[in-house]
Amino acid sequence: MEKSFKKSEKLYEAGLVHLVGAVNSPVRAFKSVGGNPLFIKKAKGSTIIDADGNRYVDYVLSYGPMILGHRHKKVQKAILKALKNGYSFGASSEDEIKLAKIIVDAFPSTDKVRFVNSGTEAVFSAIRLARAFAGKDKIIKFSGCYHGHSDSLLVAAGSGLATLSIPGSKGVPADAVKDTLIAEYNNIESVKQLIAQHKDIAAVIIEPVAGNMGVVLPKDNFLKEMKVLLEENNILLIADEVMTGFRSKFGGAIDFFDVKPDIVCLGKVIGGGFPVGAYAARNEIMEMVSPLGPVYQAGTLSGNPIAMASGIATLKELKKQNPYKQFELNAQRLEQIIMDAAKENGIDVVVNRFGSMINPFFTKKEVTDFKSAQTSDTEAFGIFFWELIQQGLFIPPSQFESWFLSSAITEEDFEKTNKAINAAMKKVALSR
Repeated sequence: MEKSFKKSEKLYEAGLVHLVGAVNSPVRAFKSVGGNPLFIKKAKGSTIIDADGNRYVDYVLSYGPMILGHRHKKVQKAILKALKNGYSFGASSEDEIKLAKIIVDAFPSTDKVRFVNSGTEAVFSAIRLARAFAGKDKIIKFSGCYHGHSDSLLVAAGSGLATLSIPGSKGVPADAVKDTLIAEYNNIESVKQLIAQHKDIAAVIIEPVAGNMGVVLPKDNFLKEMKVLLEENNILLIADEVMTGFRSKFGGAIDFFDVKPDIVCLGKVIGGGFPVGAYAARNEIMEMVSPLGPVYQAGTLSGNPIAMASGIATLKELKKQNPYKQFELNAQRLEQIIMDAAKENGIDVVVNRFGSMINPFFTKKEVTDFKSAQTSDTEAFGIFFWELIQQGLFIPPSQFESWFLSSAITEEDFEKTNKAINAAMKKVALSR
């Protein structure tokens, strides 16, 4: 029996009146898979429930933060306790210190943290800090890596590495991106070329494992070689761990590649579902931030006491559970389910995964960068997506977004997942 989405459809129509596209973030609009968005009513553990009462095994997990599953009892208890003391003070509170210490202990290259309210805010603040510390203006980012929607980072690469950066959004002036250079992920030569051409590069920013062109891992010592190159040229390395932080270990994904970043950006997991971002670095860099130094950055709700309580409880429970070996086993299992179903139905699929992040690409080409990710059959993915919805699996509505695992997933969830993925692959095969 097909699921009914009548209430979601009514909410969508109502949302169109006063919300832009009935959503508050474009990926929620389901444009890349067709159809109208689902409206979610509640969630618990590994399950999310829409407005029509349809239940799904959740592999979106709010795009990463809900690593313990939804409404974990210890996190919820900490939030309710904090609520009794007040919602926002416009002044410092003890929990900011506690969460900062947990983060610094988990990221050996850092001494101090500044909390903000989103990953976007963390990244553009980190870039401002890197420019001030280096005394240079240009930055390098990589095609396919997303670092939030600030003007200087909404850049699309041209047809070649020498092409001038062009804005990737209307409303972004050309001058806003003139100091943003584009390199190719997993291509050290592209970084060398830019450094040879420009002598005023302050920093390189990179996702240690890319998560916004699907899950794409660094290959052949790419990160390590790049770090050596940057040190030789006095260029800072900014690790954008907003997505990957605490997802593969209790700390940063970059640790797996034996690379020490100069600045780390965080978000998602550290708020346990509340709006929290952070940037962190060693003392000599962080002490340039106001009120200690000349780099101004502020936020009325930064270090919000409810968000801090949620973050502390999430990270404490995560450290106690230490679910990372199980994440690896579960990701292996999920990969095998996807590959077996694809093979049985004659569908070309490549699966990339890292820690508790995983993504199937509908292509037969190895996916190592944005160009190869774009060989994916997005029409097939759309069919796959909607059949999974019918079968009770909630995945990101985009071929180029990572799926996430939580420690709340059960054996029953895996049985449902296996059945759903097999049905979805069969639906893709029948559509051809």
